[in-house]
Amino acid sequence: MSEFNKRIITSFFLILVIFISFQNLKILGFFLLILTFLSLDELHNMFKKIYKKKKLFLFIANFLSVLYLSYFSLTIIIFLSEEFVIHKYLVLYLLIICILTDIGGYLFGKIIGGKKLTKISPNKTFSGSVGSFLSSIFIGYLCYKIQTDLFLININIFILIIITSLISQVGDLFISLLKRKAKIKDTGSILPGHGGVLDRIDGILFAIPIGLLVIKMYT
Repeated sequence: MSEFNKRIITSFFLILVIFISFQNLKILGFFLLILTFLSLDELHNMFKKIYKKKKLFLFIANFLSVLYLSYFSLTIIIFLSEEFVIHKYLVLYLLIICILTDIGGYLFGKIIGGKKLTKISPNKTFSGSVGSFLSSIFIGYLCYKIQTDLFLININIFILIIITSLISQVGDLFISLLKRKAKIKDTGSILPGHGGVLDRIDGILFAIPIGLLVIKMYT
């Protein structure tokens, strides 16, 4: 089976997992727990390669990873516990913005190409970054107009989209930096055609907590 076919099949599986997870708060909490452990394992493996014999730095990096991933999961759980039925669509909306950012960056980067954005990730281009913003703003705004009743808060939707997309790109670059320092291509191999868990949720890990913070500021 080709890598492309593996990628498609895995993508459908991930969509199914997300659909099941957002049925109720307990299922989502269980899913986030698994996600946290898998992410911590991949981060630990990268840190072992980066710091090698520097045990103190390895301990600090692992400790900070536990703190942040716990914060990530708890932020979502606490937000959803206030009003699960409505708030889950806001979390899913932020997730869609992150996915659109990733897809837009990939397509624009491949089609247009151009100057490299940074040495951290050679595949990232300025055109890809612009494409990330354009796709998330355009399609994200359409989604907003279709489900306006879910956004009964005084917030500029463009600010929310731009901030979420920006942080998603920064998160992507941060994990790319770790992979570069660890001298690995993927963070793992648990997702056929995609790599590791962090290869798929790098931007999401940083963007969703910030997006929820922006939403809370306007409620």
